[in-house]
Amino acid sequence: MLVPLYEAVYERLEVGRGTRLLGLGCGSGLALLMAAARGATVTGVDSASPELTALARERLLPEGWCTRARADTRLVDGSPEDAAVAAGTPAYNLVTAFEPVGCTAGDSEALGALLGRAAPLAERGTPVVLVGWGPPERCATSGVLRIAAKLADPLPGAGSWRAARRDDLEDVAQRAGLRPDGSGRVACPFGYADVDSAVRGLVSTGLFDAAVEATDRAQVDKELAEALHPHLRQDGTVWMPNVFRYLIARTV
Repeated sequence: MLVPLYEAVYERLEVGRGTRLLGLGCGSGLALLMAAARGATVTGVDSASPELTALARERLLPEGWCTRARADTRLVDGSPEDAAVAAGTPAYNLVTAFEPVGCTAGDSEALGALLGRAAPLAERGTPVVLVGWGPPERCATSGVLRIAAKLADPLPGAGSWRAARRDDLEDVAQRAGLRPDGSGRVACPFGYADVDSAVRGLVSTGLFDAAVEATDRAQVDKELAEALHPHLRQDGTVWMPNVFRYLIARTV
């Protein structure tokens, strides 16, 4: 659902042949796939979700790809340092962290530490892309995600969603020793075929894990379905307009 964001960032940074991209928290690999389609050499790192990493491998390393394409694509279930070993050279010239900052308590601190470890693996002046939710009033999904925080209340700080702050991205960049060098906003609507699909999609993000632990999956599904009702269209689809912000910072 962040495809418009990936496209805007890659267009602005002229991603293509000659780009050596390190994708932190690469998830299911869609952003890496789009960069590889532009001719970039991509390395993805994700230690949080083995299931999504497996999906990324299916997308990026299919048996039908030619030998060169497979040689230019790497997926690492581990740390940035593991990615450097796998690549054989630390000279990345683009680092992306497309998992939105400002979703859960503590995510800014964790990403800042991760970027601090990844920065030495890149060339000096390398752009590092950080992403965050736009202001709540411009993100229809933010009201739905508040369900995660409400239901997880018995487990404060357990990873439930929180509202984004204006300076989240700048704070992360400063913590990682990066120099801000421009930003932008991109509309990324979330659309689903029906309410059930929307509930499954939102729960799969992991933002509701603490809520499920504090209550149960059936309760989470029920309250999510109710919160989605204002976004239900006459044809039965669910549509939530959102705005995401990205920050380009550079290694020093």
